[in-house]
Amino acid sequence: MELIFRSVAEAEPGEKWRASFQRHWPSYRRWYLAPGPEAIPHYPVCLAKLRHYMPELVFTYERLCALAGGDDIAARFLSLYRPPPYLTGCSQIAWTRGRPMLARNYDYSPDLCEGQLLLSAWHGRQVMAMTDCLWGVLDGVNESGLAVSLTFGGRPVVGDGFGVPLVLRYVLEFCERTRDAVRHLRRIPIHMAYNVTVLDRSGDFATVMLAPDREPAVTRLPIAANHQMRVEWAGYAKATATLERERFLFRRLNDPAIDEARLLADFLAPPLYTGAFERKFGTLYTAAYWPAEGTMSLLWPGDRLDQAIGRFIEGERMKDYSAQASRLALP
Repeated sequence: MELIFRSVAEAEPGEKWRASFQRHWPSYRRWYLAPGPEAIPHYPVCLAKLRHYMPELVFTYERLCALAGGDDIAARFLSLYRPPPYLTGCSQIAWTRGRPMLARNYDYSPDLCEGQLLLSAWHGRQVMAMTDCLWGVLDGVNESGLAVSLTFGGRPVVGDGFGVPLVLRYVLEFCERTRDAVRHLRRIPIHMAYNVTVLDRSGDFATVMLAPDREPAVTRLPIAANHQMRVEWAGYAKATATLERERFLFRRLNDPAIDEARLLADFLAPPLYTGAFERKFGTLYTAAYWPAEGTMSLLWPGDRLDQAIGRFIEGERMKDYSAQASRLALP
């Protein structure tokens, strides 16, 4: 179980993005078509929805469609409107004791992760983010000092809306502060339940609990795992230990002896860190973002990659999860 993490800088969509598309599109195409052709929204519908809810993205969307060769299925996929359902794990915290930091674990299968940290400036604002679905965002920060991250909300409901990685892309491209991000998160429909934590350079934070079948809940919770206000999918909650991870983070939040370094070390050990890769719930990376400085780190046990918007270094790093899977797998 190996995954190559790539750090890529490309201000405007170009050949580097095309190379990423060619590398990942066969797998994404199989996933996107798996529910059957009748489940896939037609291109005019996808474009109309994007124009209605996130019109500022349309120019870049059309450029990406062209780089993808003008393929109809690829264009529908890239809209991320009503994609097939998918589940992730993840734990995250907005830490404001000292310099503001957003930290998270991304728990998923290495076979289904792009592993790309992209520095771009598609709409005039630099964005440094881990990508998903070729231009969406799992977590990231922009040069204005806004950081975002997502976790799955622990509800099996699927509805009419966008895949949340594209909405996080929109937030980082066009928002400067937590209050701006919350306003957009509340108005853009999401196709599954997700928790989005937002932190800006001033230390203002919010966790927005999104779902396709009810109004967004905007909270001042600095912590999110894989449920929302209460557990609504008991089997998933038990399998992912979401309550245990949430309680652990709350204890750390209230412990006056915990500092930034110790908190990040906690993300690299159970219960936050898991090796359940055979169930597509292994921790692929820990990310920490410091929005005031425009810096971030990717962390793994015994290894760390530091990047900054103003000092970004391209490169690759291979990670093998086989050892972690055998040592840290959940019972």
